[in-house]
Amino acid sequence: MAIRGKKYQEASKLVDRAKVYDPMEAVAIAKKASFAGFDETVELHLKMGVDPRAADQQVRGTALLPHGLGKQVRVVVFAQGEGAKLANEAKAEFVGADDLVKKIEDGWIDFDVSIATPDMMGKVGKLGKILGRRGLMPNPKAGTVVPPADLPRAISEVRKGRVEFRLDRTAIIHVPIGKKSFDEQKLYENLMSILEAIIHARPAGAKGQYIKTASISTTMGPGIKLDIKSIMESAVSA
Repeated sequence: MAIRGKKYQEASKLVDRAKVYDPMEAVAIAKKASFAGFDETVELHLKMGVDPRAADQQVRGTALLPHGLGKQVRVVVFAQGEGAKLANEAKAEFVGADDLVKKIEDGWIDFDVSIATPDMMGKVGKLGKILGRRGLMPNPKAGTVVPPADLPRAISEVRKGRVEFRLDRTAIIHVPIGKKSFDEQKLYENLMSILEAIIHARPAGAKGQYIKTASISTTMGPGIKLDIKSIMESAVSA
């Protein structure tokens, strides 16, 4: 078992491992327990009560964070013709078709989100092994495959703080909610926006307890358990 550093051990003293916290209290403790010398990301971790192998139990979607993620989001767009014109007007960092595919095939991946128009997906499909493993592949369910007319809206949303959540093969969802420099209210509102989206994305095949455990932490900090009952009630009433 790895030995934690002194700073981590001191931060851990702020967290009662036997307790579950309501979301606002958890956010406050996460900020206090942050000790790294950089602006750490605050992350949400969920253990889901679904089977990731079952097609009717997949959990995937997007949430628009009211306060963003506190970082510049670099967007590339696979489009041509009118779509390319609209994407350039919306100031995407790079817009292209075959040239963009070739650029990525040659090793360039200096971006955070990729968006594509439906007619480009035949070309983009060749990049599956490169983009898929990094979570950068455009996908209709994530709102990153859109008609040309919707490109300005899609680019604007990802810049403002639209995040994608997706169940991994171990039935866990990891998703950022902001930076430790955000004030508590902003982190809380971002957290609740994501939780509400995940709860409302419950698949038809899900049985029993949907969310088994939930916690938040900063990049380097200790995990803080969330009160499942509290977050479920808040989402239902939202």
